[in-house]
Amino acid sequence: MRVIAGEAKGRALVVPRGGGTRSATDRIRETLFAIVEPELDGARVLDLFAGAGTLGIEALSRGAAHATFVERGGEAVKALRRNLATTKFEARSDVVVANVIAYLGALARGSFDIVFCDPPFAEVAVAEATLAHEGLRSAVAPDGLVVARAHGKHLPAVPTFMAIDRVKEIGEEKLLFLRYIDPTAGG
Repeated sequence: MRVIAGEAKGRALVVPRGGGTRSATDRIRETLFAIVEPELDGARVLDLFAGAGTLGIEALSRGAAHATFVERGGEAVKALRRNLATTKFEARSDVVVANVIAYLGALARGSFDIVFCDPPFAEVAVAEATLAHEGLRSAVAPDGLVVARAHGKHLPAVPTFMAIDRVKEIGEEKLLFLRYIDPTAGG
């Protein structure tokens, strides 16, 4: 697996031993980043359930200013740290070793422009709890984007306070591009 484009294009990335994570394929990343590219320049990115960090690293390579990676698996964190060293993005990133739901309770308001939410496909309840978490809602900047990756058979319910901007189907996977609805907006 390699970084597809940008500053670190072509750099090899490692995946965690043990198969506990599933990194986004080149096809998934190409599609996702073709859509979010206009919002990446200078963005602050949050990569939840980061695994080896392929989504956040690709964002950094394409112009994001900073990425925070949240992952609790030991092997995944080792791979993530190696990938950040290989791409030389350590100074522009933070690695948080934590359970995502617990981490969300301590976030500051309006910190992130783009959030990647990529929990294990079979854990739909975890995806739903993450998307509905008030900590995530308050941490996303106004007009910020949340991208959720899911298996077509295991789609999470989207909270009523989020709007679906776009759904992109890639094989058996779906990318959901979501934004929070501004309760103060008329309409």
